[in-house]
Amino acid sequence: MFSLRLHAPPAAKDELIAELWEAGTAGIVDEEGAIRAFFEHSADPAALSARFTPFRPELREEPVVDWAEATRDAWPPLEIGEHFFLVTPWCTDPAPPGRLRLIINPGMACGTGRHPATQLALEALERYVHPGDRVADIGTGSGILAAAASLLGARQVIACDIDLASVQVAAERLQTPVFAGSASAIRSGWAQVVIANIDSAAIEGLRAEFERIRTPQSTLILTGFPHWDKPEGYHPREALRRDEWVSWIC
Repeated sequence: MFSLRLHAPPAAKDELIAELWEAGTAGIVDEEGAIRAFFEHSADPAALSARFTPFRPELREEPVVDWAEATRDAWPPLEIGEHFFLVTPWCTDPAPPGRLRLIINPGMACGTGRHPATQLALEALERYVHPGDRVADIGTGSGILAAAASLLGARQVIACDIDLASVQVAAERLQTPVFAGSASAIRSGWAQVVIANIDSAAIEGLRAEFERIRTPQSTLILTGFPHWDKPEGYHPREALRRDEWVSWIC
């Protein structure tokens, strides 16, 4: 067995993890400023190093270890905000009193809950989603935010993403409608809460659609961008921040 240590900024970790699973990794552990992925000797280290060259791969021979168990240990439960308890499918820990069990899968698309922007989005959702609300999750990724809205008591949740692979992943976990496409397919004046955890340029381009699909007394939650790349054209009434990442409440 050998491992590749890949240097990855926080914004790239979720996508990198998904790609490593696709590449056949036997397990992944999160290290400070990096990810270490383990492979059987049947894998081609040269090809893998070439594939992940942008992340400055460091190859290392590894002793015989139960890497499946190591991977499980590397993803302990995580408490987010006041209400969420993020766990992997294999975790059997009960949710603490007052917390909602939100299942994440480190091997599926983006949305492990470890990224600061995702955490800001979850904290905003627990503050602004009320039982009976209709929620639109634009750019749903793995569906973690749509699933969180349902746990909070949203009456209806619609999730969409322009990436077909993400839609397929989200559809497996969600009990609510999810489709490949954008906000343009959602009925005007439908959503009491609209959330978008995407990049600044996309948020700017979707401003008119966000205004069209939200109700007059609705809440718009925008995140996924650092403080030095804020989208233009919005007038947030509140801002949340973690590290360099920002979430706007409009």
